[in-house]
Amino acid sequence: MEKHQIQFGNKNIEFALERKNVKNVNLNIKPDMSIEISANDKVPLSFIYDFVKSKSSWILKNVKGFENVQPYRQSKRDYCSGEAFKYLGKQYRLRVQSTEEEEMVKYFRGFIYLYVKDTENFSRKATLMDEWYRERAGKTYQDSLDKVFPLVQKYGVEKPFIDLRSMKARWGSALIEKNTVLLNTELIKAPKFCIDYVILHELIHFKYNDHSGNFYDMLYSLMPDWEKRKAILDEEIVREL
Repeated sequence: MEKHQIQFGNKNIEFALERKNVKNVNLNIKPDMSIEISANDKVPLSFIYDFVKSKSSWILKNVKGFENVQPYRQSKRDYCSGEAFKYLGKQYRLRVQSTEEEEMVKYFRGFIYLYVKDTENFSRKATLMDEWYRERAGKTYQDSLDKVFPLVQKYGVEKPFIDLRSMKARWGSALIEKNTVLLNTELIKAPKFCIDYVILHELIHFKYNDHSGNFYDMLYSLMPDWEKRKAILDEEIVREL
């Protein structure tokens, strides 16, 4: 990738430019705060510079969001009543309640209820929440796969398995040789239509294992609004990581 930078006010915005066969000029801010631009070889560099300048305010806002929350948000969790937790694109307030019965997590009418025997046991509360998120992720991702897979089945794609993993830099990955779609457990915080987009994106990789023009042509034809769904992931949900 080529390294470039522009001046916006008193800020330097550095970005990496990758030339590839895509229809649009694509902008991606990664969780490590690096900025990547992809564009066709025919797009003049001057146009790309103007494009980045036009997005400068948005870029700086989102880079600042990563800077402020990514490194320490999870470590600051206290798992106390009143904390906000995101699930399927909505915010829920946590209510921690003591119980002598089975420890569990439930969500109901705007609240997530955490039933735990020792309300002061931080590690136990964290474990219960992590297990609940993972359990909900497994079911939700499978439902999404069942919904989206028919879109690619007619192209000869075999239905893959779903596996889960906590990942810092990506929402999903297509493990072609294992016939598996690996998904980030944090994706459960996104709306269902964003989860559908990520799964479709990975399914198309079983047909085109790259980001070629053919890949994006297929993505556009099967999900014309995929860019809006991706924008919600990039601009909103990633701040929860």
